[in-house]
Amino acid sequence: MRFLLNLIIIYIAYGICRVAFVMENWGLFASDFQWSSVPEMMHGAWMFDTSAILYTNVLYALLMLIPLHYKETRGWQMTAKWLFVIVNGACIAANLADSVYFKYTMRRTTNTIFSEFSNEGNIGSIISVEFLRHWYLVLLFIIIMWGMWKCYFMRNTKGVTWASCKPRGKELIGYYVVHTICFGVFIPLCICGMRGGATTAVRPITISNANQYVAHPQEAGIVLNTPFSLIRTIGKKVFEIPQYMTEEEMNALYSPLKNNQSSVISNQSSKKNVVILIVESFGREYIGAYNKWLDGGKYKGYTPFVDSLMQHSLTFLYSYCNGRKSIDGMPSILSSIPMFVEPFFLTPASMNDVSGIAGELKNKGYYSAFFHGAENGSMGFQAFARKTGFTDYFGRTEYDDDKRFGGDKDFDGMWAIWDEPFLQFFATKMSEFKQPFVSAVFTASSHHPYTIPEQYQNIYKEEGIVIHKCIRYTDNALRLFFSKAKTQPWYKNTFFVITSDHTNLSDHAYYQTDLGGFCSPIIFFDPSGDLQPGMRNAIAQQIDIMPTVLSYLGYDRHYVAFGCDLLTTKDEDTWAVNYLNGIYQYVKGDWLLQFDGQKAKALYRFRTDLLLKDNLLTKEPEVTKDMERQVKAIIQSYMTRMVNNQLTN
Repeated sequence: MRFLLNLIIIYIAYGICRVAFVMENWGLFASDFQWSSVPEMMHGAWMFDTSAILYTNVLYALLMLIPLHYKETRGWQMTAKWLFVIVNGACIAANLADSVYFKYTMRRTTNTIFSEFSNEGNIGSIISVEFLRHWYLVLLFIIIMWGMWKCYFMRNTKGVTWASCKPRGKELIGYYVVHTICFGVFIPLCICGMRGGATTAVRPITISNANQYVAHPQEAGIVLNTPFSLIRTIGKKVFEIPQYMTEEEMNALYSPLKNNQSSVISNQSSKKNVVILIVESFGREYIGAYNKWLDGGKYKGYTPFVDSLMQHSLTFLYSYCNGRKSIDGMPSILSSIPMFVEPFFLTPASMNDVSGIAGELKNKGYYSAFFHGAENGSMGFQAFARKTGFTDYFGRTEYDDDKRFGGDKDFDGMWAIWDEPFLQFFATKMSEFKQPFVSAVFTASSHHPYTIPEQYQNIYKEEGIVIHKCIRYTDNALRLFFSKAKTQPWYKNTFFVITSDHTNLSDHAYYQTDLGGFCSPIIFFDPSGDLQPGMRNAIAQQIDIMPTVLSYLGYDRHYVAFGCDLLTTKDEDTWAVNYLNGIYQYVKGDWLLQFDGQKAKALYRFRTDLLLKDNLLTKEPEVTKDMERQVKAIIQSYMTRMVNNQLTN
C-alpha cells in the first residue's frame, strides 16, 4: 500500500509539472485550444505518465516489492526513499526544463539532445541564465522535491535490525506467500503500463501516439512528458522504409533525382558567385514586407533594411523552414534534406554519402567556404560543412586570428562573435577569394539569451517580445554587410540567398499555429538585375534553395535534392513539407494536410483559414486522397534513400 501511495505522489508531481508547462507555453496553445478536448488529453497524459513513472521507478519497485524480509530494515527503507527522491527529482527537473525549451522546438526533448549539444562549452552559462530568468520554476522544483520527501510513505522501522526483521514459523511462510503474490501481480501490470496497454494488439506506445489525443500536433507536448520522450528514443531506429506503394508508383509521383535540365537566366549566370546568409531565428513574422495585412495593416515589423531589399528581390508569400532547430536548417538549406523524425546529422544516415551546393559547384571549379562565428566545431556545423563539400571553414578561431578585427572583445559572451563584426569579416574574406565562389554564413546574435552589444542598448530598446531588439540589431548588421559588399569587386557578379535556420518567439496567433511555427523567409537577390524581382503567390521551403540556385547557375549534372526548382516550377505546383511531433505537414495549392504516417489527421484551407480552425478532412475526400498519396511518395522516397545511402544519385 505504501508503494502505491508513493507512486501517487509522483503522478501528482507530474501533474503539477504539466500545469507549469501549459502556463509557461500558453501563448502557443491559446489561440485554438479546445477545452472540450481536455478530458481526452488527460487520458493520454495519464497513459504516458504511467509509462514514464514505471520505467523510471522499476528499480525502486524492485526494492519495495521483492519478496525478501531484509527490506523491512531501516537501512533498506532509507535507501529506497533516497532512490525514489533522486530519480523522480531528475524526472521533475527534466519536465520543468522542457517547459522553457519547448517554445523553441515545439516538441518534447528527445535523446538526440545529448548529441546536439555535445560540442558546446557554454551549456553551464545557458543554464545559469535560465535559472535566473525562470526562478519561479526553480522554486517550484524545490517545493516539489521537499513535498516528495516530506509526503513519502515509509514503513515504521524503528528498532528493526537485520537480525530481528525475519518472521518466524507460519508468519515467515505467510510473509513470503503474500509478498511473492504481490510481486508476481506487479510484473505484468508494470509491463502493460510501460507498453501503454494490455492486449496483444497493443504495440509499445511511442511519441507519435500522443497525436491521437490532441487536435493539433503541437499540443502533443501537453500530453507527453520529457522522461518518456527521452526513454523511448534511446537506441531507436530513426528511419524505416514504409511500404505505401511500389517503387514505380513512388517514382511516378515524386523523385528527388534532378536531371540536367536547367533554367539559365542569362549567359553569365553560370559564372556567378553564390552567397547564402542563414540568419539565426529570423522568422517571417518579424519582417514587415511579409505582413502588410497584419494588425489591420498597421504592422511595420522590425527589419527596415530587409524590407527595402525585398523590393528588389524574388520572394514567396508562403515560405517555410523544414525544421525547428539550427541543426535542421543546415541540411535543409545547403543539401536540400528536410528534417523527418529526428535532425538529419544526429542520425546514422549522416554517415551516408551526402552532397550539397558546395559539393556540386566544386564540380564546376567553385571555391567554397562556410562561416560561423561560434567556437569551431559548435553544433557540428564544421563537420557537416566539410562533409557536404565546403573547402574551408571560418569560425571564431579564424576571426580571432585576423588582426584586422576586434578578436575576442567581439565575442557575445555566450554563443559567438556579434553579427555586425562577423558579417564585416565575412565580406572582407570574400574579397580575398578567387571567383567564382560559393560561401555561406550562419549568424548568431538573434538568439537566446537575447542580448545586443552595449553600444546599441540605447538604440534598440526593449519592445514587444524580448527577441525584437535582437532582430533590429541583426537587420542593421545585414545593412552594414551589404553596404560593404557593394564596394567589393565580386558584388555585381553574385547571387544572394537570405533565409533563417528556423523561427523563434512569436506574439501573433497566425505564427503560433502548427504551420505558422515554420514561417521562414526565402529571399533571392541578384544586384545585376538578371533575376526578375517580385513576391510570388507561391509556396517555398528551405529545401528548394539548393535546386533553385543550381538551376539559376545552369548546372548540368544529375544530383539529389528533395525540394524543387522554384524558377521552373509553376506557382500551383510548389509545395512544402515539415515534421512536427509525429505529424507530417504537407502544403500544396490551397491546402495543408496533416498525416501521421498511417492516415490523414486533418485538412485545412491554410490560405484563408489562418488559424487552422476548420478541419475539412471528411468534407474533401478527393483532395485528402490526392495529397495523402503525394506525401506518402515523398516520405517513402526519403526513407528509402536514407536507409540505402542514395543521397547523391
